[in-house]
Amino acid sequence: MALITLLTDFGTADGYVGEMKGVIYAMHPQAHLVDVAHDVAPQDVDGARLAIARYWRRFPLGTIHVVVVDPGVGTSRAALAVESDGRFLVGPDNGVLSPALLRSDVRVVELAIPAQASATFHGRDVFAPAAARLAGGSPLEGLGRTYDAPVVRRTPEAKRLADGSVSGEVITVDRFGNLITNLVAPRGGAVVLGDRVVPIVRSYGEGASGDVIAVIGSSGLLEIAVRDGSAGGTLGVARGAPVVLRPAPAA
Repeated sequence: MALITLLTDFGTADGYVGEMKGVIYAMHPQAHLVDVAHDVAPQDVDGARLAIARYWRRFPLGTIHVVVVDPGVGTSRAALAVESDGRFLVGPDNGVLSPALLRSDVRVVELAIPAQASATFHGRDVFAPAAARLAGGSPLEGLGRTYDAPVVRRTPEAKRLADGSVSGEVITVDRFGNLITNLVAPRGGAVVLGDRVVPIVRSYGEGASGDVIAVIGSSGLLEIAVRDGSAGGTLGVARGAPVVLRPAPAA
């Protein structure tokens, strides 16, 4: 059974996701569809990219990941199908597929845009049919021509400072309001956010209600949280805010 995942910024109120599913099932009734999420913030390519990085390799070999966060739909941006690490990804060439594109074994083709395709809904008219064809056994090369220069977005790298601390930034804010950074802190320490020094603890539960704390999240990245609240809302902080890691003193 072909496994196809869907990640979009469409929401579920308007039937757009249903249209995509209808196209896939009409072409390949045996497909098994998994809704990863449809509440990515509208046009948030980087948010979707970071979401994909979390899950695309957690699924079995052969899984087809469809990603439609596509503010450039209808423009000259390419439509892509990608094979990487034994999985497939289908989506726009705007950097959203970067986690798979960064691997050395990646193969990429450019999908043809049918003349009858809507200029505002390639999810239905381009990406869903491509996913269905892959699910039906079509080889990647059967979907289009080789594409050598896909757009790649990278998470900004943290920088070590002269005093041994590390400068980074908030790279996304999750639905709980946690500020996820590009910092890694395997030995604890503290994080400086503006004029606030935030201690690094092991789990969210180690803070009292309302406390601002920092934890190492499940992805290995340091995140700033408010116990029983939203760090983003409480602190008024958004993506791009600078942070500094002060590592714990050596034992």
